[in-house]
Amino acid sequence: MATGLRKALQGAALAVALTGAAAAQTPGMAPPANSNPALERRVLDISAELRCLVCQNQTIADSEAALAVDLRNQVRNMLTEGKSEREILEFMTARYGDFVLYRPPVKSTTALLWFGPPLLLGVGLLTLWLILRRRSRLAPSAFDTDDDELAAAEPAQRLDPR
Repeated sequence: MATGLRKALQGAALAVALTGAAAAQTPGMAPPANSNPALERRVLDISAELRCLVCQNQTIADSEAALAVDLRNQVRNMLTEGKSEREILEFMTARYGDFVLYRPPVKSTTALLWFGPPLLLGVGLLTLWLILRRRSRLAPSAFDTDDDELAAAEPAQRLDPR
């Protein structure tokens, strides 16, 4: 029985070791070891302005997706080629559209994105206000009857209030 337990523990240790090795192989956020810290800072600053096309709710600076890693590498390469931040953002926008920008510009194609939520909230609040106003205008006596009136009413009148 001791050998069975020993083999099970060895198998578990091997599984843990392989899992750790696989996690270490996963592409991540770490910059290359020989990189320039100022360059990496610029890469992260520009990457923070670009949306991950896979995750969509993260920037490519925050995302671990393979496409985000590729886009960060592309930003790094363009910076080493001497391109400016504006040129890089224009290139990405030309390639992927305004959607790639984490904060898209306000223009006719993005107007609904920028002004839709506040307008929807305003319409909802206006509707709520109109409903509450209409309810407050109704006479409370139209709905309420005194208990004494109800008790004094004939049984037939209780069923048919004409």
